[in-house]
Amino acid sequence: MSTKTSIWLTRVVFVDIYRSNITTKIDKRKLRVTMSELPEKQVKRLHALIQEAETNLAAAKELLISIIGDDGVAITPRSSNPEDARGKVIEGVFDGQKMAGPDGKEYPVPTNYASKSKLVEGDILKLTITDDGGFIYKQIGPIERKQIIGTLVQHDGAYYVEVGGREYRILLASVTYFRINVGDQVAIIVPADNPDAIWAAVETAL
Repeated sequence: MSTKTSIWLTRVVFVDIYRSNITTKIDKRKLRVTMSELPEKQVKRLHALIQEAETNLAAAKELLISIIGDDGVAITPRSSNPEDARGKVIEGVFDGQKMAGPDGKEYPVPTNYASKSKLVEGDILKLTITDDGGFIYKQIGPIERKQIIGTLVQHDGAYYVEVGGREYRILLASVTYFRINVGDQVAIIVPADNPDAIWAAVETAL
């Protein structure tokens, strides 16, 4: 073997080893990056699972209240025309989630109806309890309203819209109906003359 051939083979071997070292270093670097990112991804996934569980739990609670009420009385919503309904009639005030009657009792209001009708805390409702046990609500005295803009937040298994450091609670049904997510800008409706209002109705997602 000539001297030139030996030098050329040495260079080939050196280049191969050098390339191999580079590949090994790159692979190790990629591995280190992957391993360092894994815990963060797991934490984010856990946060997402917890948030999903809290949302589902809140939805189940709202659905349960709208079906059986706080006192365990079953409610059967009807789609009949309230004007045609016959039965016991009760008028009360909507507190953001339920209707407070003049008899001191609270009557659960279906959350889908409250969300779609954009009921505001303080609205006057008429409840007709039909002869077959159905509950039919109608808004008869809307209070004066004002619209403000805030950001959707979530904690303690409930949703709120934060406006200038103050939070207004909103129904989960409104969150799902308007398809809004935490961090989204939301236009809400609140009582114009009640600075102590706790609840708000969602007007729209922005």
